[in-house]
Amino acid sequence: MQHKILYPGSFATLHVELAKGESLKAESGAMIAMSNTIDVEGKLEGGFMKGLGRMLAGEKFFFQSLVAKRGPGEVLLAHSIPGAIQAIEMDGSCNYILQKDGFFAGTNELEIDSTCQNLTKGLFSGEGFFVVKVKGVGTLFVSSYGAIHPLDIPAGQEMIIDNAHLVAWPEGMNYKIEKSSSGWLSSVSSGEGLVCRFQGPGRVLIQTRNPGGFGQWVSRFIPKA
Repeated sequence: MQHKILYPGSFATLHVELAKGESLKAESGAMIAMSNTIDVEGKLEGGFMKGLGRMLAGEKFFFQSLVAKRGPGEVLLAHSIPGAIQAIEMDGSCNYILQKDGFFAGTNELEIDSTCQNLTKGLFSGEGFFVVKVKGVGTLFVSSYGAIHPLDIPAGQEMIIDNAHLVAWPEGMNYKIEKSSSGWLSSVSSGEGLVCRFQGPGRVLIQTRNPGGFGQWVSRFIPKA
């Protein structure tokens, strides 16, 4: 499989070339165009319970499965909101945790599952009790709202990240949820609320825009009934 990210930035499009017999899975509704050698179908990967777990983690119940059955072909894919797409090459040594809607596409060998956070993180992280976990060997494509920025945190150092801006991070990284300021009133009035304190070493991918903040801005212009 060969891939290229076209129009990098907020309106990124993923171009994938598949050899005969190769397949790709993507979020439901992602396909823009494809060769007539490729079949697309809905797929419930891992059975009903894993599909339910992905729904609880903010992902869709079904994936798209794109298979080059009749010969080589190409596929164009795009996310439903304005945002970047970034490839992560996974060698099996490290699993990744993704925010809601972070999974965009991946090679067929990757396993997309959900995992339960502990009580405190589930209540206060903004991501809920379940988050998406990706494991295996292959290429993972994550998507964001806005651009994707990598934060490399050295060993022994910490970085405080607004939880609404998280995209993906290695499963082994330590982090905790805390107030953005010393008091609750200050945290709320600052507009930040809760943040995640990540400990290095590791790379955290963050998105440059906040979907919730954009939704609040748009709601100001919607006439009230």
